[in-house]
Amino acid sequence: MSKNYVQIDPRDNIIVAITPLDKGTVTTVAGKEVTLKEHIKQKHKYALNDFAVGDDIFMYGVLIGKALKPIQEGCAITINNVKHASAEFQDSEEKFTWTAPDASNFKGRTFNGYHRKDGKVGTANYWLVIPLTFCENRNLDVLEGALSEKLGYETKKDFAVDTDALIRQYKSGASAEDIFNTPIITTKEEMSKNRIFPNVDGIKFLKHDGGCGGIRQDSEVLCKLLAGYITNPNVAGATVFSLGCQNAQIEMLQSAIDAIDPNCDKPVHYLEQQQSASERHLIEEAVKHTFIGLTEANNIVRQPAPLNKLVLGLECGGSDGFSGISANPALGYASDLLVALGGSPVLSEFPELNGVEQELINRCETAEDSKKFSNLMRAYSAAAVAVGSGFENNPSPGNIKDGLITDAMKSAGAAKKGGTSPVVQVLDYTEQVTKPGLNLLCTPGNDVESTTGLVGSGCNVVVFTTGLGTPTGNPVAPVLKMSSNTSLYQRMNDIIDINAGTVITGEDTIESMGEKILDHIIKVASGEVASKAVLHGNNDFIPWKRGVSL
Repeated sequence: MSKNYVQIDPRDNIIVAITPLDKGTVTTVAGKEVTLKEHIKQKHKYALNDFAVGDDIFMYGVLIGKALKPIQEGCAITINNVKHASAEFQDSEEKFTWTAPDASNFKGRTFNGYHRKDGKVGTANYWLVIPLTFCENRNLDVLEGALSEKLGYETKKDFAVDTDALIRQYKSGASAEDIFNTPIITTKEEMSKNRIFPNVDGIKFLKHDGGCGGIRQDSEVLCKLLAGYITNPNVAGATVFSLGCQNAQIEMLQSAIDAIDPNCDKPVHYLEQQQSASERHLIEEAVKHTFIGLTEANNIVRQPAPLNKLVLGLECGGSDGFSGISANPALGYASDLLVALGGSPVLSEFPELNGVEQELINRCETAEDSKKFSNLMRAYSAAAVAVGSGFENNPSPGNIKDGLITDAMKSAGAAKKGGTSPVVQVLDYTEQVTKPGLNLLCTPGNDVESTTGLVGSGCNVVVFTTGLGTPTGNPVAPVLKMSSNTSLYQRMNDIIDINAGTVITGEDTIESMGEKILDHIIKVASGEVASKAVLHGNNDFIPWKRGVSL
């Protein structure tokens, strides 16, 4: 794709500028010459023909907008002359046929993961500390201070100061010179190497602002989400704090865990503060339970697992005009490869599927799922309209600045992450992935809320495409950041794992990049390579309250 401009689909009547295009530049698309009447910025689009007011505008082969005013051939497509529009959709029972890609390069490949008794395999091994209400967040802070750094786990400090070493020297009668020459600084890397429990990747503290207040349904949904985290294959066990009087009761969480896995035998320790002798006693009990849990979790070691045990979350955020051309379709090809190997990719962010509903409906394997997806999309759209908004307000200022000027345009590119395979199951928020193949999961378009939901539904690894850059991560699943353009990768290499900008420059095809993505996923899933989000301790966790979040 090293050309200066591209028509993504033969049905498109707007063209994408791969590089900045000067006024007067003559372009040729499908045999038609178009002279640009103004400068077109990189990643933005120009008109392939004249548009009258109300004319349909197509990109990715789907309706993405309508002309607000007359637009001449060769002029820029902007928020001033185009408004959001998307195609109507209806239920379909047509049989969808699919030809799987050649996955022979991955045949017989495995990853080294943590095998759980329910048959799932984790790409990591964590212990969770969870509050059932925000009132317990302070106790999580106390527990984190007591355990994380001492056990060699993640710390917010760049280094630790070992004052105890000086005290020991003083008590032993050491001279001032000996005390001065005693090393007392330990780096993050050194602390990590000195972990007490080398087979446990960390203790994760899932602080949140829910569990009480609001409406009762908020707490029910929160408990289902937390149950999804406890039963996620990347988790060995959990310590749960309850105040006692909140809406999110211990029994509610236990019921949610039983609904996911009636035979769940992971150690989960419940501590209720209002039944405790004192806060100190509560903390002491929590520390001891957690420490003993870590000793048990440390007995689990990585072992080979087939690639069909990968449940891959598909996420995007900070998207740009190249996201739907390079990173997203390349991830879509990796998704198709995983489906061919028996794995389960999961496509979320329903507000960013606006305009491509019909394609996804047509790909549903059952009429039941087709109907469920249609109903979820209509209900979500109606809820947004009811509060005076709508899907058209999804694109952020950064999206618009970098060429994504309507939600349908953004959505058509975002949906490319889901590849081309059949949809085997449509899931509402917190419902669990149970079928191999492409799953659709209802989440908001908000990056962190969506990623939080993906992992809560069972994803054990996430790939997050971005055109503008983002440091976000997740407490439980490794999140791999992939740039849509090489410039971003070079500027933010400290937080980006994979560069799909080579598709834009022509060094890679969608297919070759897709294979590289899957290969990198396998390495991260095996613990051979750490994602940048894990290295930086990006533990973003925001439960969705099922309100309107675009």
